[in-house]
Amino acid sequence: MRRTQLLLGVVVIAIVAVINSVYIVDEREKALRLWFGEVTAVIEEPGLNFRIPGLHEIVKYDDRILPLDTQPLEVTPADDRRLVVDAFARWRIADPVKFRRAVGASSISGARPRLERILNAELREVLGGVDSGAVLSADRVALMNQIRDQARSQANALGVEIVDVRIKRADLPEQNLEATFERMRAEREREAADEIARGKEAAQRVRAQADRTVVETTSEAAKQADIIRGEADALRNAIFAEAFGRDPEFFAFYRSLSAYETSLQGGNSTMVITPDSEFFEYLKSDSGE
Repeated sequence: MRRTQLLLGVVVIAIVAVINSVYIVDEREKALRLWFGEVTAVIEEPGLNFRIPGLHEIVKYDDRILPLDTQPLEVTPADDRRLVVDAFARWRIADPVKFRRAVGASSISGARPRLERILNAELREVLGGVDSGAVLSADRVALMNQIRDQARSQANALGVEIVDVRIKRADLPEQNLEATFERMRAEREREAADEIARGKEAAQRVRAQADRTVVETTSEAAKQADIIRGEADALRNAIFAEAFGRDPEFFAFYRSLSAYETSLQGGNSTMVITPDSEFFEYLKSDSGE
């Protein structure tokens, strides 16, 4: 009986020893095997591994790309126009041995504040060397790549690789928004006033040109009318003169008829004249003098 219990105890101890000496590294992990705090092996391949219980310490790190969200940071670009920048990064543990030596037992939770300080320092340095317009325009992509490259070189000392850096938001501080809006409104109103003034000036030029064209056209038309009228009068007088030269009696008769037509109009006009007046010479007889 005692022998059975002893055997059972040995089996249990052996099972516990085997269980404690076996560990599994997931495909999403990297592991370090430590001997009294010193790294003796790096396990990067997933699978079943063995250790000496009580002597070997196994430390596992996530091998996936990890997020790093920073707190909003106020930066001052080269044009002294302050901006509140909200950025984030993606990173992974590239060298677990260097990472262990840099952060110690604090692991990932201890690395995040250090990475955030590196990222904030690079944000201030890069964005402080350009105008705010570059931060708010399409040039932001080149700036983000520059921040990533500079932060990557700093993070290598931690055994960390900065995969990407992105600026989520770049806005003016709340206390500056109203003043900025007022300045933008004043600028737009000034531009509108300039456009209105230029429009009025152009309209005045067009109106003056149109008035000048009207005067020139009217003057030219009056000139041509006077010329045509003078030529017509000259032609008429020439015809009358020729007719008078051919038959003075007929010309006098025509002139009398024209006078009758003009004076004997309907209406309330009254003519006082003697019956033997020369005016009615061609109404007295079939012929004149």
